[in-house]
Amino acid sequence: MANALAKAHAVAARRRKGTLVIAGDTEVVVDGSALGQPKLEGEARWCLETLSGRTHEVLGALALLGPDRDGDQPEVRSGVESTRVSFATLSPELIDTYLASGEWRGRAGGYAVQGLGSALIAGIEGDVSNVIGLPVPLLLRLAPELASS
Repeated sequence: MANALAKAHAVAARRRKGTLVIAGDTEVVVDGSALGQPKLEGEARWCLETLSGRTHEVLGALALLGPDRDGDQPEVRSGVESTRVSFATLSPELIDTYLASGEWRGRAGGYAVQGLGSALIAGIEGDVSNVIGLPVPLLLRLAPELASS
């Protein structure tokens, strides 16, 4: 949540008056530890090997800053969505192929469920849009007015 709020405030400092700011951050958590975004291929390999054959949690945080109006402080709305993701047992060959694709770069936990990473997944409990990086049901709960736009 802290990362999502920091991103929202950074954008808000440069926004045009009356603009809604939506910012998010995603984290993959296994055994109570956040994996982060691997910077090097070896770190990505470690993430995939750690997740192989296991279930982990994907936490997606959203922070919305309402339009600023006449010097008033913008309304802040925020929330966190949780989704459980089960990985298949990954062979070394599948890990090598996935790493060679480069899709792991810039991804929490070193994978992207919406791309080639779908081959790594055995099952998902909850909202897949959260795993992708924008928990749409949470967004609509925080800003129901967006559904009617």
